[in-house]
Amino acid sequence: MKKLLIFIIFLFVNQQSFSQERLFIPQEYLSAVNKQTRTLNGYPGSKYWQNKSSYKISAFINTKDKSLSGKEIVLYKNNSPDSLKLIVFRLYQDFNIPTKSRDWETGRNDFSDGVLINSLKINGTEIDLNNQKISTRTGTNLFIKLNPLIFPDSETQIEVVWSFKIPGENFPRMGCYDSTSFMIAYWYPQISVYDDIDGWDKIDYNGMVEFYNDFNDYDVILNTDKENICVWATGVLSEPEKIFNSEYLKRYNLNDSKIITEEDIVMNSRILINGKETKWIYKADNVTDFAFSLSDHFLWDKKIVNVTNGKNVILNSVYRRDSYWSKYVIDISKEILNYFSNDLPGISFPFPSMTVFNGRGGMEYPMMVNDGVTDSWNSTVYLTSHEISHSYFPFYMGTNERKYAWMDEGWAVFLPVLFQNDMAVKNPDVKKDENSEQDIRARNVKAYLRMAGTFYDAPLLVPSNVLKTPSYRHNSYAKAAVVYDILRDMLGDDLFKKALKEYMNRWNGKHPTPYDFFFTFNDASGKNMNWFWQKWFMDYASPDLALKNFKKENNELIITVTNIGELPLPVYLTIKTVEGDTQIIHKSAEIWKYGFSEIAITLPITKEILSIELGSQYVPDLNPENNKLK
Repeated sequence: MKKLLIFIIFLFVNQQSFSQERLFIPQEYLSAVNKQTRTLNGYPGSKYWQNKSSYKISAFINTKDKSLSGKEIVLYKNNSPDSLKLIVFRLYQDFNIPTKSRDWETGRNDFSDGVLINSLKINGTEIDLNNQKISTRTGTNLFIKLNPLIFPDSETQIEVVWSFKIPGENFPRMGCYDSTSFMIAYWYPQISVYDDIDGWDKIDYNGMVEFYNDFNDYDVILNTDKENICVWATGVLSEPEKIFNSEYLKRYNLNDSKIITEEDIVMNSRILINGKETKWIYKADNVTDFAFSLSDHFLWDKKIVNVTNGKNVILNSVYRRDSYWSKYVIDISKEILNYFSNDLPGISFPFPSMTVFNGRGGMEYPMMVNDGVTDSWNSTVYLTSHEISHSYFPFYMGTNERKYAWMDEGWAVFLPVLFQNDMAVKNPDVKKDENSEQDIRARNVKAYLRMAGTFYDAPLLVPSNVLKTPSYRHNSYAKAAVVYDILRDMLGDDLFKKALKEYMNRWNGKHPTPYDFFFTFNDASGKNMNWFWQKWFMDYASPDLALKNFKKENNELIITVTNIGELPLPVYLTIKTVEGDTQIIHKSAEIWKYGFSEIAITLPITKEILSIELGSQYVPDLNPENNKLK
């Protein structure tokens, strides 16, 4: 018996060691560790670097023929140790060329010739874009072979003159919504990211994958051909006194005001000093992109929000007159900014402004949100909070959403959940939401279960750009949000928040990969969770727990739970006695850390058991039929 006991302990220890150390790490990351740009403890390496661009752009929007023409001067700083033989430009509007591959349907009326480049100069030298020996244009990328090279620690000046036809409503996430209302994004020739993991990012924009950009500076001048068109954009508006007539300047300078009212629209009030000659100048530093919107007949509410001591944010809500629920967006957004800054993640809102524009769909840009018309209070709260939460992921954190969309969308689903649940009971209107589930956490679990354990349920570490819908959306949204929720349950609220804030403090303004996230959470929590990362992010597994049996021995109840699907899940047990007592037992997913497929939970009990039920609305389980014992 003594030898058997020793063997069991030895097996237990070995299994613990195996489960703690087993973690697949790809070659790209190991190479970065060897080059000292990344570390195995979650810190940026001593030789971490990233490149940067400074954009000066002037653009004109012609509302009559729905076109944009622009000129940009870019100073590109090569902070890498490499001499660049190539430079890659993103030409997003090439998405609309009829022959291009797309993951998103577009209307025939939106087909165009893509980006028309009139001139491209590098360090003053005109590039012959027809010379295929130096210029290649495929997908939505333009590749230019360099001679001379861009050397380390050098700065290169690039000038581009371009134009394109503005698409209608079918272009993903931007476009023309009526004769004078536009959301403009994916609009300027953009230098791609060159990083320490992949070199140049060459992933095409096919409509599904979204952002991966460097942290750049923008100085942008915008004007149009129409009187009274207002422009809202990434950054802070310069010299408003040169834009607004006296009454509207007075409103603009108030901390809480309705700058443009329905009466102003009906009366066709003159808002701008110079009409169509107005130059709107916006500046933004250290941001990953620039977007803007415009209209001459949208309402405009504005607030100055103090998110933390001494930190104010300019908050704008710009919306259609007939969008009933949009009148609440300014107050909802104020609550959101305060929640994110002071609760979760508990980091002060990182940008000086935020504008929610009532365009179409649901899309985020730095300091800009493009949201369609909502049909209820809850949907307004959900959509607005989800899109604003992207301010942290990917715009504060700089994640590569093209490869790891769950590092962006998953957090945007997860972070505002408690806020959304709280706001669901604060409906200020007599209108009630139909078919709206109040508990968002439970809704996320149901959404994950729709495809969990199917062929479409790929490991989260599979690059997002190689996935198609439905796998892409399944991984990026509900599954990732459920994983983060299980992680929070496992660490506890305080330790989870500590680890999250540490991750964000280490990697904001940089380009974290999944492994920087994993290793920072390990380090900050003081727990080696490689067993958790491996199962949830790299293995094919499914959420399926079952009650195997229970027995009573010497006033103790022993309940055996089997992990059929192999994913580490929390265990909730509801125990009812014949006398009518109910006891709920909760064990976090950490109970599976040693790799066992079954665990026995022992509880003191003296009363006769009526029933035992496994599960919770917050824990995904494919087969609840095997979760009850009597």
